[in-house]
Amino acid sequence: MFRGASSIALDAKGRIAIPKRYRPLLCPEDDAQLVVTVDIQSQCLLLYPFQEWLQVERKLATLSDTQPAERAIKRLLLGYASEVEMDRMGRVLLPSPLRQYAALDKQLMLVGQLNKFEIWSDANWQQQIADSHAAVDANSFTDNQRLQEFAL
Repeated sequence: MFRGASSIALDAKGRIAIPKRYRPLLCPEDDAQLVVTVDIQSQCLLLYPFQEWLQVERKLATLSDTQPAERAIKRLLLGYASEVEMDRMGRVLLPSPLRQYAALDKQLMLVGQLNKFEIWSDANWQQQIADSHAAVDANSFTDNQRLQEFAL
């Protein structure tokens, strides 16, 4: 399970270095295959261990090719999906079209989301945090009981 947010850098070749604590979870048993694609709801990327991505593909296979919204989801997630490898140094090359989609520059945030990571530009992440705080405002919840379940 991936959790936490890590500040990472994008090098001149378009690579990121995965923090050491996540490497064995991302690539168990020396299987360095990962899949990176776009997030269809936010301007960030999604990085999946290969086995987790296979589960996403199974779900995508159930979507219709004749319903415009379902077809659009498949087109974006599968069309941008790229198999990438983590090298021995823990680096992953992010393809140029994906870097452009997420407006990635030098400073990035790697954010754990249980079965995957989100990869954000630092500026977009800061905006997302502000937007998330506004969305979690207790006055915006219709079910305050549900909100209190998550209060610490």
